[in-house]
Amino acid sequence: MSNHEFAFRSSGTYLNVERGERDTPYCIAGLAFDGAVTNRPGARLGPQAIRLASQMLCDATHPHFDTTPIGQLSDAGDLLLPNTGIGPMREALMPQALALLQKYHMVWLGGDHSVTLPLLRALNKIHGGPVAVVHFDAHCDTWTNHFGEPSGHGTWVYEAMEEGLLIPQASIQLGIRSSGERAAREYVNTVGGRVFTARELRGLESPAQLAPVLAEIRARMAAAGNPPVYMTLDIDCLDPAFAPGTGTPEPGGMTSAQVLSIIEELAELNWCGMDCVEVAPPYDHAELTSNAASTFVWTYLCARIAQQGK
Repeated sequence: MSNHEFAFRSSGTYLNVERGERDTPYCIAGLAFDGAVTNRPGARLGPQAIRLASQMLCDATHPHFDTTPIGQLSDAGDLLLPNTGIGPMREALMPQALALLQKYHMVWLGGDHSVTLPLLRALNKIHGGPVAVVHFDAHCDTWTNHFGEPSGHGTWVYEAMEEGLLIPQASIQLGIRSSGERAAREYVNTVGGRVFTARELRGLESPAQLAPVLAEIRARMAAAGNPPVYMTLDIDCLDPAFAPGTGTPEPGGMTSAQVLSIIEELAELNWCGMDCVEVAPPYDHAELTSNAASTFVWTYLCARIAQQGK
């Protein structure tokens, strides 16, 4: 059986756009891989669930940005990837990612968070150097090993820093709260970036309440020369009340409104792409998690289109 015959590969498209690479500025692609998870598997089903959830957005006209991705978006389907083996997955992903990045502003639907490292490697080739990152997550993903293995979905930040793929002072983490030794939790702060823990963000939901957080992120990007900024959004940044369908849920997390405020208010940054990962539909309830993921992706795309029109 070849990769493209697996039942979990997506059959629909995001926002019901026509499948295939078309002449559009933006493109969606699925990365249906969860071979590097440490707890519950199921994120390989994420792309399919996010696409299905997107279909309730109808004409997809955003109430804040008053734009729609329809007409400006392609869906390349799920990339052909091995189903187990993080090394072979990353090797197979790189050339496919590079080909798409040369044509489109990409949004990637995961899959587990191990897919982000090869995407950053590809972005570095496209942009000729390191990029900034805004990383939503419950977990710092800065461990130096993956429960005895050299790499996994909890090591990619450390690996990306070690490889020089990220600009340290323009690396932002939001929502961090899981258990972990101080060296890992503080790693991004230690190298010059900024970790906004979930505790620090408690009660800050509206744009006005988040103003100091937003101002610091903008200032760091400006100080770095407004570099390309990549958004990686692990759905477990949300409290399990908002996103139960994920492999490693952590109570005490962000709200959906909080994440939306940040995406909306930082629309003017020099974004170069996004991924939304770790949606695991087998553990979801009433499609809460896939609907949140779909809305975050839609909001990111509409923000890009609105900025493009200015």
